[in-house]
Amino acid sequence: MGKKKVLSEEEIKELVLPTEGQVLGIVTQLLGYDRVMVKCVDGYERLARIRGKLKRRVWIKEGDVVLVAPWDFAYETRGDILWRYTANQAEWLRKNGYLGDL
Repeated sequence: MGKKKVLSEEEIKELVLPTEGQVLGIVTQLLGYDRVMVKCVDGYERLARIRGKLKRRVWIKEGDVVLVAPWDFAYETRGDILWRYTANQAEWLRKNGYLGDL
């Protein structure tokens, strides 16, 4: 078995859209380690955790548009970050109304 190839954002061309149980949001505050505050489209502000797989590949900063999966037992307050959108992808989401008034 060889090492698994890690794809960079430039190599990934498809746009990941939210499915059922996922929401878009904007990072409002970095809290340290793997935690950030995210203002979500559904009106909640969640404490979100950056998944380990994503943490090793992508840097997340304030103002980034991210895809969040809210937790089942703490839906309004907690979630996991699944994806970070590039600037061009975020602009496309804004133009097509996915981000609402964020």
